[in-house]
Amino acid sequence: SRTMQIHTTTHTGRVPVTVFHLDGDLDMESHEQLQQQAAEAYEAGSRHMLLDLSKVKYISSSGLRAIHQIFAMLRAADAGENDNEVRARIAAGTYQSPNLKLLKPSSRVSQVLASAGFDMFLEIHSDLRAAIESFG
Repeated sequence: SRTMQIHTTTHTGRVPVTVFHLDGDLDMESHEQLQQQAAEAYEAGSRHMLLDLSKVKYISSSGLRAIHQIFAMLRAADAGENDNEVRARIAAGTYQSPNLKLLKPSSRVSQVLASAGFDMFLEIHSDLRAAIESFG
């Protein structure tokens, strides 16, 4: 697999959004890199993140775990609801993360996300501007 390249850009809609532009496979080799860059952005104050998956051909289970860990990190900062409420709402299909969203996954990657149930709680956008504006 190609080495993952990740670069970030910051956009401001109603709130500042950090966009992670991923290029390569999100797998055993690269999931720690994504988690680390997300943690660094978080440490620097970012609370709204968008993962641009348009150039990701493949996501492994470790890649899914990395996305879930970023979701959990951002969830912890959002004191609005407790974990049990959130879990119940995810199960009911009524919860969408206000902090983490996904952009333009390929159909193959979308299938992986759906089979893991991630589409139940992560909004998936097809347009960058609309995604940015949806935060906040």
